[in-house]
Amino acid sequence: MATVSLLSDEDLSPDAAAVFADIRAARGTEYVNNFWRALANDPPLLRATWERLKHVMAPGALDPLVKEMLYMAVSTANGCEYCIHSHSAAARAKGMTDAQYGELLAVIGMAMQTNGLVSAMQVPVDTAFEA
Repeated sequence: MATVSLLSDEDLSPDAAAVFADIRAARGTEYVNNFWRALANDPPLLRATWERLKHVMAPGALDPLVKEMLYMAVSTANGCEYCIHSHSAAARAKGMTDAQYGELLAVIGMAMQTNGLVSAMQVPVDTAFEA
């Protein structure tokens, strides 16, 4: 259960409604998900989060599919069920195949295993790896 109200379009402040309009335009859909509806309770936070997300997830040196897959991996490590689902859907919409998803899961699993082992053993970082 959410700890804040998920605001309907009718309950939005003018500032939040403007952000929702930008979300809809940028994504080419009328759908605005629950994350944004929760953030709409704090319009300045909603706007700041949306602006930052648009910038970070835009095409750049990393293509949008790679960014979605990275988001999935970090969301898995952080245990964020909502983000795992939303960014898995976004990655699939951007062309992630079943084979890519399988490899992503293998990398996530391998990293979690080796991170746990190296942390438990407190292995010092090799000087060759230091910047």
